[in-house]
Amino acid sequence: MKKYIIKRLLWSVLILFIVAFLLYILMRSLPTSYLEQIARQKSQQPGSKTFEEWMQQLEATYGMDKGIVPGFFAWLSKAIRGDFGDSWKYTVPVTQKFAEVVGVSFWMGLIVMVLEMMISIPLGIIAATKQYSAADNAISVVALAGISLPTFFTASLLKLIFSVKLGWFDLNGLVGRNYDFLSPMGKRGDIALHLVLPIITLLIASIGGYMRYIRTNMLEVLSSDYIRTARAKGLSERRVVYHHAFRNTLITLVTIWGTSLPALFSGAMITEQLFSIPGIGYISYQAMISGDIPFSMFYLVFIAALTLIGNLITDILYAVVDPRVRIA
Repeated sequence: MKKYIIKRLLWSVLILFIVAFLLYILMRSLPTSYLEQIARQKSQQPGSKTFEEWMQQLEATYGMDKGIVPGFFAWLSKAIRGDFGDSWKYTVPVTQKFAEVVGVSFWMGLIVMVLEMMISIPLGIIAATKQYSAADNAISVVALAGISLPTFFTASLLKLIFSVKLGWFDLNGLVGRNYDFLSPMGKRGDIALHLVLPIITLLIASIGGYMRYIRTNMLEVLSSDYIRTARAKGLSERRVVYHHAFRNTLITLVTIWGTSLPALFSGAMITEQLFSIPGIGYISYQAMISGDIPFSMFYLVFIAALTLIGNLITDILYAVVDPRVRIA
């Protein structure tokens, strides 16, 4: 296992290097550029230099006057030391801006992931053990509805009902008008209240898929020979389902958990946009449409690294869950 982990880590470093280089090429090829916006604004001031002169000065300042390969290795040499430069849009170090906003997205994603497991696992097992029953049909309808409904429709519907009609929640934002006058505990409660609708939106969009995964895998396991043997030995149905059958569906759950790691830090870009939640998804989207190469590069490379780590953790957990993997 140790040799396998070392080998995977070395391959992950190589893959991350290639991904970072490809991302840098894409960033340098963006049709929009924040530097162009700054140069255009400065060139329009009375007595200012021309647009071309400002572009040359700004490109030299931010290292954009180099070719793609020299520019990438200049970026990489700094990135290895933890220096990802300053954000062009937010005018602060990239890592500082990231640290300011990633907490909101992390806690929102973590709450959604915990609720997904708490809801989807029991409902998926119920749907599988009571196949074609009224409970199974109802769960399947709910799951398919959650999968089919677009995020923007779900968010708009929730805002219409709970914000416009009932007035229970604010339409947008992370804090209310009186946030500055609240106590520390009141401020936390205010933020939590503003996260209710975004969390429900994310939960509706993702829970259906998890329930279908668990139901399908449980049905496959319940039809296995060893399950029939366990029942023939007189074991209780509860022990057969939860001790024997459910353990063999854990590989599916391990895959879900491993691939969910990037989602904890990447943010929910669409949902954060719809509710104006200043998380990492919202901030990174604003940076990308502004041509903010330093922030976009850091964000995308960070997500790529998390994806590789998530896949490695998934493979290791396979060996923990299934002894046959260790033997192979």
